[in-house]
Parts: sequence; structure tokens; C-alpha cells
Amino acid sequence: MSWLADDRTRLAAERILDAAGELFTDSAAHRGGIGAVAMGDVARAAGCSRATVYRYFADRHELHLAYVHREARRVGGLVAADAARVEDPQQRLGTAILSALARVREAPALSAWFARADAAATAEMALASPVVEALVRGVDTDPLAARWLVRVIVSLLIVPGRDAAEERALVERFVVPSLSGAASPS
Repeated sequence: MSWLADDRTRLAAERILDAAGELFTDSAAHRGGIGAVAMGDVARAAGCSRATVYRYFADRHELHLAYVHREARRVGGLVAADAARVEDPQQRLGTAILSALARVREAPALSAWFARADAAATAEMALASPVVEALVRGVDTDPLAARWLVRVIVSLLIVPGRDAAEERALVERFVVPSLSGAASPS
């Protein structure tokens, strides 16, 4: 993207995305969800004009994508580090999935994306995101399995298990075996 061309531009875009993240956190608790955050709100929170926000992001959808992609890369790095500590491939896969769930949930601005008001839009964005799919492909190189894994993770974020133990059991009993035994596409 051209808005990442130089340091000054990158820093301005990061400041806008940081401000948007704060508003996403607040919107989940106080207003109508992520969709209720207007570009003018982001501009005020970032300490700039709406024109400046629009200079970096053509519209709200582009701002949302940039935020989700940035956070997906950040979370992906943390998940990769968590999974790298596990030697057994099946346990590593389970660790990666459970780490992704935990890392998203521990970030209020990210967990806000999975609130009831925003779940459908978030799921659509995650399923269409080449960044999210590329990060999941690091866990499983089969493109179809990677897309299915994104669906599983999004599903568990939108409709969590009763507790961490149930989610671990679901992942270890159903998800890991299905991906570990998945045949390569013909």
C-alpha cells in the first residue's frame, strides 16, 4: 500500500489506527459496536482532521481492513512464537489455535470485533482477508484447510465454548485430528 511509503506516512497511519483501536474498544462497551465508529470520531481521537484520515484511508472499510491486517500480523507473530515452543506437530497445531483465541480475547480492541453487533461483518472480513489466510497457512499449508481453520477460529471467537477446558477439548478432539489427517488436495 502506498500509505506505508515512508516513515512519516507510516507513523501518521499508525497513529490513526491506534486511535481507531481505542474507539473500537469503547464502541463495544458503550455504543453500537465497530460499525458505529465514524471517520470523524477517528479523526478527533487521532488529533487530526477528517481530510487527513481520508488521505490515508479512502473509506471506513479500508480503515477497518488496515486495522484488522495490522492486528492479524501482530497476533500472528505472537501465535507463531507460542507454537514454536512445542515440538510435537499435533500439539503445536492445537497450541497455535488456542493461542490465537487467547491472543485475540486478551486485546479489547480485537475482541470487540467479535461482539454480536459486529460478528457477521468481522467473519466476512476474516474469511476474505489474504493476510489472515496467509497467517493461518503458516499453521497448515493446504489452502483449503487454512480457510477452514480461519472459519473454526472465527466461530470460536464469536460463539465461545463454556470455558477454556471445553474449547481445548473441542480443538484437541475435533479440529487437530481433522487437520492432521487431512489429505492433500488432488
